[in-house]
Amino acid sequence: MAEEIGLFAETDEHMDHTQTETDVEPAKPQLVFGSAEEFLHEQLLPTYVRDVDNRSAKWCMEWYFHPEAVSRVEALWRAWEHLRLDGATGISVWWRDHADHMRVLLDPNGPFYNCDKSGHRDPAYLEPKRAPLGWFPDMRLRTS
Repeated sequence: MAEEIGLFAETDEHMDHTQTETDVEPAKPQLVFGSAEEFLHEQLLPTYVRDVDNRSAKWCMEWYFHPEAVSRVEALWRAWEHLRLDGATGISVWWRDHADHMRVLLDPNGPFYNCDKSGHRDPAYLEPKRAPLGWFPDMRLRTS
């Protein structure tokens, strides 16, 4: 009986060592935008268009000096990068569950409440300056 088992038992030299498609780890998705700042300028502002008049909406041209604004833009970017991978409802979920950070950012009592025309804010339109080089490193270039 042991000999019968030996006939059917695979030995290491007879086993197929080729990988199947299910054994291969899928490639890690690449980021579309390398930083929150790039996302803000290339995706968010062109699609989330609002008039900024200082009464009903307020934005700071140097938004990157406001920690809450940086955190919220970062959250918007990271959520967008994750949800874009869901081809069915991902972007809809992003708009429904995450884009409202902009409502808080633009609120006259929001993180830019203390900025005024005499400071570093241009109230005419929502087109902020770029942050100083190095403030938002391109995460696509990170190795790890």
